[in-house]
Amino acid sequence: LYRREMSLFGDVELKSWLLFFIAARSSVCSQVLLQVEICEIEGNIFRLKIDEATPLRARYKVPDVLTKEPTTQRLFISQKEAGILVLSSVSEDYKLQVTANPFQVELQSKGETVLSMNSNGLLYFEHLQPLPCDRYSICLLHHSLWQEKFGSFLDVKAHGPSSVGTDFSLHGFDHVYGIPQHTEALLLKNTSDGDAYRLYNLDIFGHKIHDKIGIYGSVPLLLAHKPNRTAGIFWLNSSETLVDISTKAVAEPLSSGSAAEAAKQRAVPLTDVRWMSESGIIDVFLLMGPTAFDIFKQFAQLTGTQALPPLFSLGYHQCRWNYEDEQDVKAVDAGFDEHDIPYDVIWLDIEHTDGKRYFTWDKKKFQNPRKMQEHLRKKKRKLVVIVDPHIKIDPTYTLYSQAKDKGYFVKDRNGQDFEGICWPGSSCYLDFTNPEVRKWYADQFTFKTYKGSTNILFVWNDMNEPSVFKGAELTMQKDAVHYNNWEHREVHNLYGFYQQMATAEGLIRRSSGKERPFVLTRSFFAGSQKYGAVWTGDNTAEWSYLKISIPMLLTISMAGISFCGADVGGFIGDPEPELLVRWYQAGAYQPFFRGHSNMESKRREPWLFGEKNTQIIREAIRERYVLLPYLYTLFYRAHTAAEPVMRPLWVEFPGKIETFGVENEYMLGNALLVHPVTEQEAKAVSVLLPGSEEVRMNMKLLSYSGTLKIPVTLENIPVFQRGGTVIPLKTRAAKSTEWMIDISYELHVALDTEACAIGELYLDDGHSFQYLHKKQFLHRYMWSPKVINKCTINTRMVKYIRKALERKHERTQPAKAE
Repeated sequence: LYRREMSLFGDVELKSWLLFFIAARSSVCSQVLLQVEICEIEGNIFRLKIDEATPLRARYKVPDVLTKEPTTQRLFISQKEAGILVLSSVSEDYKLQVTANPFQVELQSKGETVLSMNSNGLLYFEHLQPLPCDRYSICLLHHSLWQEKFGSFLDVKAHGPSSVGTDFSLHGFDHVYGIPQHTEALLLKNTSDGDAYRLYNLDIFGHKIHDKIGIYGSVPLLLAHKPNRTAGIFWLNSSETLVDISTKAVAEPLSSGSAAEAAKQRAVPLTDVRWMSESGIIDVFLLMGPTAFDIFKQFAQLTGTQALPPLFSLGYHQCRWNYEDEQDVKAVDAGFDEHDIPYDVIWLDIEHTDGKRYFTWDKKKFQNPRKMQEHLRKKKRKLVVIVDPHIKIDPTYTLYSQAKDKGYFVKDRNGQDFEGICWPGSSCYLDFTNPEVRKWYADQFTFKTYKGSTNILFVWNDMNEPSVFKGAELTMQKDAVHYNNWEHREVHNLYGFYQQMATAEGLIRRSSGKERPFVLTRSFFAGSQKYGAVWTGDNTAEWSYLKISIPMLLTISMAGISFCGADVGGFIGDPEPELLVRWYQAGAYQPFFRGHSNMESKRREPWLFGEKNTQIIREAIRERYVLLPYLYTLFYRAHTAAEPVMRPLWVEFPGKIETFGVENEYMLGNALLVHPVTEQEAKAVSVLLPGSEEVRMNMKLLSYSGTLKIPVTLENIPVFQRGGTVIPLKTRAAKSTEWMIDISYELHVALDTEACAIGELYLDDGHSFQYLHKKQFLHRYMWSPKVINKCTINTRMVKYIRKALERKHERTQPAKAE
């Protein structure tokens, strides 16, 4: 890559963005101009885009993920000289120094460099090229520029190679997080071993522990944290992406008045992050925080907040591949009542359909699905059924024949419908990138079209990476063709995002826009939070998978998707009773709570492991139901303020370095610290209680900050309430969430060192959009008398309490650098 000094810097007009050009040269072509656009977005966000100035054809720019085109703010020139341009933000808190040769961008906050782009000179941009017609083309093809083999599969690149990438340096940071989904630690690791983090949605059955390979979902958001600041990088690209991370110490002069002291140096951490994507453009958002909660709001400002789920979906879900028939469903439902265990939803996997034809029922096993649902409705419970994206090739199958006639399937590179093998056998795949297909698909959920469905039926989107059993890496070939002639390589990580979008829209539309949907998806991307829930996929019934589920869920939560969970007990294999009990105890304090198992696993309904274990599991599930008012309030906060329901300790205690790598415990909201037991036959666990002068309450035990060794029995896991908080609870559990409407509330108050406590409660009807359209909800703040004494009894008191809720303790204020 060759660059030239940009003469445009001598006379540049700035409105809300900066536009200039850099030149690129490849080994086979003369100089090609790249267009660079830099803008500031309100809310401490900066956007940098690089695209070809005059490409042979338009390059793919990710649509539909951003909720709207961001509002830009004016940048001001504060300094300019040959090859260097310094721009100031509206507030003048931030400066952008753009250097022409070599091309670099440095972002400063109040004189401190926070982030720089291309400081290692790793910017590259493979421009689109026509296939050469001379003898040299034979050499190019030989070197796999226009085609590539993966095993027996041939990937033909119609427009040649088109990868993009660049590096970012995070100054002063050595703790980075995010970029789900991987079965990895909370803290992202150095990739100096050459094994980069991969973002590429894949169906990996029984995925390995501590592996950087991409699995079911991808959110290209990376967070960096140090005691006085949090920053984020959102790389908006839906093609296969690799992320390399390197943390090191660099020498920096000490700031001092004397010349002798100024000559001294100190070691400062520096983290380099290199992003590499197979195609598309460079479109990156720099989120400047400065707090973690600011980052969450900034990301939500771009991609949307977590959808407010219906209340029933926060209860317990019972799933298995597969409940056999209507009698089996009724027997399992009755078992919960017989053993006095609450639950809200029973699930049906692929075997409930007529030969894996989605939107149908097996005529022998489910002869009267509507009657079965009416039985569940009387019990105030719900049904979830699976609907996958692959469509069985069968001319007598209405869904297939309609989609075939309308041209709604993904095509292969020769223009024919792409065919792959999945559960039904030979299948075609709906092209959800096409808005017309999504609208048609949403219409399939109407009661008139989806025979046997009722308004208590909700949906599970699985296998939507998309999964292709005999495909390269068990997914669709990259040279398959989508709507508007885009190749699959461009849109791969968006496929499941679009199916969940269409499904959620279908459930909303069937109620004429009145009822909230519930849709669980396995494949996801940035913005999936707008459409429902996700889970971590096909885990295994082993202790290590219970342990890794915590950092996996924390990482997904920090990437904007609060409604997430892991299959309780492990999907694959047979958990021993102790593991199953510990998993139920952990799942009860996580956002999405579902027991699920493989068809080859032994039945594991909660009452099948002896009376003692049944009693412990029953108590764990009841604790979940008692906690629902607090959980629902947390989801309201996620929906309105983008605050993660489940969050790492460092988010609540940003100045406490000892919390930065903690992944075996977490905060549920700002009030509860949860430490699941993840070791076999554990008799005690070491719990970190961070925060100076913080008080925690565990039953009648009062605990101060520090690491405590807490004895545990099989009957309990450590859960602490933070001093200074009030959490709303129900006084008891019932058979399901609908049975609990008239059960009274109670407030658990944990005072801080000043004998103060603050909390809130959000309530609505739990299922409709009336909270949004007609403002029908209850939102109350709660505080202890000592709080009232701190302010005048007038509107100033309300303002004080609201501010205290927003800025509780340290959690939104950056600590001073140590």
